[in-house]
Amino acid sequence: LLSQFDPDNTGYISTEKFRSLLQRHGSELDPHKLEVLLALADSNSEGRICYQDFVNLMSNKRSNSFRQAILQGNRRLCSKALLEETGLSLSQRLIRHVAYETLPREIDRKWYYDSYTCCPPPWFMITITIVAFFLYNGVVLDRFVLQVSHPLYLKNALLYHPQLRAQAWRYLTYIFMHAGIEHLGLNVVLQLLVGIPLEMVHGAARISFVYVAGVVAGSLAVSVADMTAPVVGSSGGVYALVSAHLANIVMNWSGMKCQFKLLRMAVALICMSFEFGRAVWLRFHPSAYPPCPHPSFMAHLGGVMVGITLGVIILRNYEQRLQDQTLWWIFLSIYVIFVLFAIFWNIFAYSLLDLKLPPPP
Repeated sequence: LLSQFDPDNTGYISTEKFRSLLQRHGSELDPHKLEVLLALADSNSEGRICYQDFVNLMSNKRSNSFRQAILQGNRRLCSKALLEETGLSLSQRLIRHVAYETLPREIDRKWYYDSYTCCPPPWFMITITIVAFFLYNGVVLDRFVLQVSHPLYLKNALLYHPQLRAQAWRYLTYIFMHAGIEHLGLNVVLQLLVGIPLEMVHGAARISFVYVAGVVAGSLAVSVADMTAPVVGSSGGVYALVSAHLANIVMNWSGMKCQFKLLRMAVALICMSFEFGRAVWLRFHPSAYPPCPHPSFMAHLGGVMVGITLGVIILRNYEQRLQDQTLWWIFLSIYVIFVLFAIFWNIFAYSLLDLKLPPPP
């Protein structure tokens, strides 16, 4: 159809001709797609539209030039906001709610609302929560949580222990154990309430990367800064997701339209502070199994640092390619350098410092 307006086969048409085409055939398009097309025309500073951008839009793809165009200025939307639409089904209202929870731009919210198909579902957060926490602790250990005063606490093959730091899987598997039912409960609630909407919008690959990066940074932070303590709990990954989400809300405060955002941020910060304070108190509380201390709280801080660096970059712009962002490469390089530093620290520093480590379980 656009070839009628491009007799020279340049691959472009003028925005004026593009607008006339939309006016003529706009009734055949989804109203949200029509708004995005108009926003593309409004924001295009070159006075022309690429045919491939149109094809990508109609096939639910967004080219890099299209993303850049809608990020430049105007973004004028011709009809009511998505929040004002009525007559939606329960699933449509859920998708709309998720869009307003996580995305700061109306044009991105409408794009997500039109494009989301729930295929695949947010499988990563559901799997890591149900299978990892409840299947292992409930079926294999015959109990849903291990208190730090339980005889099996230190003998478990999953927690990180400084004497067993050569067993590399422990830097990840420590998330499958928790120091008490309150520790497990708060982590699960935060993980599901924040993680599932983020995964629905940004996909399993990005969210799992933030989560796992927070988990690894948490255990490595303990091995560097609290060298004599074990680690349990998924707080590294949970705090990475939550801190990234909260930082994204603060950075895009005027665009975020989630309800009661100030109150909800306050509640989230209070819950995180309570759990972190409990971890600090537990760390310095007399141990039930001397000379081995209680679990470290440094994993929380490692997760927060990942969240406000890598996490913010990943959540900042919907669908923008990470390889196109300079800050992504800077923070990724810093993270890789930290991981390499921590590996060499674990290999050499413990023997050089001649620390008195707790006995192996």
